[in-house]
Amino acid sequence: MAFRATIVAFLIMCFGLMASPAQAMTPLDVSNLAYAECPAEYAEGIVDSGSLGKATCYLVTGTLTNNSGKPILNADIFGRIYDKNNNPVMQNRGRLGGVDYVPPGSSDFEIRVSIAANQPPPLKLKNFKASGFVGKVRRQGRID
Repeated sequence: MAFRATIVAFLIMCFGLMASPAQAMTPLDVSNLAYAECPAEYAEGIVDSGSLGKATCYLVTGTLTNNSGKPILNADIFGRIYDKNNNPVMQNRGRLGGVDYVPPGSSDFEIRVSIAANQPPPLKLKNFKASGFVGKVRRQGRID
């Protein structure tokens, strides 16, 4: 009986240590950050998040580098954006956007952000990072 318990414990330990790659977050390098005002067709009628105050639309661009050798799905991009006076423009929000697919190697990304019109440029983009999943991610509340 003790031998059987030892074998079962060993098998549980072996299978418990193997993590599926789809469950592991894969970090991505973020570089070449820049921003520009949105083209007129993107910015028309835009308001600040959570209010009806006027906002300015910006496109944040950069490069994601995927060193995993496998495609990344559902990558989230995090970062902090500050205005000319070092005030945070999205105080309670670290996640700025996402990218559905990042192939191995380097690829460009673009995310749209809305910033209150009373926060003066130039903007400062700091602490940007990204991570995603190697496999498909099922998000709660979404129907595929």
